Amino acid sequence: MEFNSLQDLFLLLISSAIRRCICSERLCRLSVLLQRSAASDPPLVCISNTGLGSCLEEFQDFKCPVEGILAEQWDGIVSLRTTNFCDNEISCYQLNLKENVTIREPIWLPSNVKHGVKFSGTEVRLSVSEAVDVLLAEINCFFQKIRILKIPNVAMEVVVECQDIPGSRNDAVFLENLSSSSSFTASTLDHLKLGLEDYVSRHGSSLTCDSCFPNRDNLKSGGGMICEEKRKTTTLAVEAAIVISELSNPTTNCLGARFSDTEVFCFKDFAPCSISEAFLKALRGIDWKRYGLSLESATNQRSHALLKWEHVPLSFHIHIVVHCYQKLVAEVMPLVQKTQFDKKLISKAVKLALDDLKNKYAGFLLSANTLKISRFAPDLAKTIAGLVLYSNDLDFQEECLAILGLQPQQSEGEIVEENIKERIISVIEVNDGRPKGTKEVAPLLFGDGRHQLQFVDDECDEDGFDPMEL
Repeated sequence: MEFNSLQDLFLLLISSAIRRCICSERLCRLSVLLQRSAASDPPLVCISNTGLGSCLEEFQDFKCPVEGILAEQWDGIVSLRTTNFCDNEISCYQLNLKENVTIREPIWLPSNVKHGVKFSGTEVRLSVSEAVDVLLAEINCFFQKIRILKIPNVAMEVVVECQDIPGSRNDAVFLENLSSSSSFTASTLDHLKLGLEDYVSRHGSSLTCDSCFPNRDNLKSGGGMICEEKRKTTTLAVEAAIVISELSNPTTNCLGARFSDTEVFCFKDFAPCSISEAFLKALRGIDWKRYGLSLESATNQRSHALLKWEHVPLSFHIHIVVHCYQKLVAEVMPLVQKTQFDKKLISKAVKLALDDLKNKYAGFLLSANTLKISRFAPDLAKTIAGLVLYSNDLDFQEECLAILGLQPQQSEGEIVEENIKERIISVIEVNDGRPKGTKEVAPLLFGDGRHQLQFVDDECDEDGFDPMEL
């Protein structure tokens, strides 16, 4: 695994620790310690986790450039201490990541006896020349984003400690694990949706914005997940979560409420990652018009993709996050592996999330063609209601009212017309959410289900609307 900056290295080490915590299936603690012992000494960065120990192979393939800015900031040495529950001692060794991978050999250090105490975990230490405040800003930014994943069994903290001042300790960030017992049984996708909702309600900062989000009633969320087996022990999973907010006060001074552009965050193997061209192509390839959206552009902002929409009001905000990771069997040590972006899987996951939103919220994210057809519903309902109410056949009137679920005393024009209009719009909306190419029994506008119309794709228009169903 190649890295070109300290930030890349920290992301690798922290995401590796998170994967160990997840594989342990226990309550774990992930700590990042920034330690400054003296003004002349370089800061020490310590990344540790409980729950599961690492193996040497996990770090053996790390590739570091021997020249450039990174070479000036860090000597390439990492010190590791690791143990598992079944071990009687803590293994200690050093690696020089600037050495060629093919000839790299660990330097074994004296082990520490555990004296009968059972615990498991890994600690990685390295000294860097970067200022503590710069490191803290980078790591804080990382943790603010990773909160979106809302990993239920991991408590995370960032601590700054100055040894020049005895007892000094500054907790910069502390993220508690979820306290609800049901959270451990929820899927990773459910956690992703909940984490994105939290991120949206905070406008990305640490505190919930009460002026924009006094409650979550104006948040609509959906999610989609797709998996593809890559090897016998590994499956590539892609999860997408979408949260749409409609602010009642679009003139608020909050920065997060001033723009209708969409930031799309991408995570890879439980760490934020930069945006690739494959990721952008996957976003551009989605048929957004099927969901009533018109994409103007999709650009790479390094830390996120930026989607610009045509004709979207400032009060309407779309938030998207995609997570690609390898699902490993519990018995396999979570080695750091490079997950390849799959454009097809990313598109499918995002479309599944959009479809989930359409199915959960009636009349939401309707296609432009459906909205156009729906405009004719009032006139059509008025015509049908007139045919029923002005008929001289009282038996026909009574049967029509019964089909509509109305009583004879509800034969007023407005009541009948509104009932028919709602049924027409409902059928149009159901057809709008039906995937292209599917064959299933279509809903009847009127009737008791004895005569069903078969939905056939080649008899429909491009948006899945079959006029024969009316």
